[in-house]
Amino acid sequence: MKALLTLLGCCFIALACAGIFLPVLPTTPFVLLAAACFAKSSPSFHRWLKSNRHFGPILHNWQTNRSMPKRAKLMALTTIVASGAISIYLISQLLIKLLVASILLIPIFIILRLPNSEDLIPADTQKHPN
Repeated sequence: MKALLTLLGCCFIALACAGIFLPVLPTTPFVLLAAACFAKSSPSFHRWLKSNRHFGPILHNWQTNRSMPKRAKLMALTTIVASGAISIYLISQLLIKLLVASILLIPIFIILRLPNSEDLIPADTQKHPN
């Protein structure tokens, strides 16, 4: 099982790397999936991922305050809406179109509810009343 999770984690990292360069492929969800796989299968890969200059901040934001950067949210929403619009356009049956549209609302709602990382003040820099 550990080998399978490590392999999946590596695949997710490859997709996350592609997402850095391809604007239609979101990076953050793949980094989070890779981290989950590595946490269960490979402590060394998990440490590497947390200390990586590109992926480390994404994991830190998620682990400390369950937030996403605005850019990542925008890219994820754009990808969902664009791929969903294409799918709905290509489907001929109205009931299936409505089903696809309603299913796509779930991740859109989840992403919109997440706070923006840039809007949060780190806990160690907050002013405490004396």
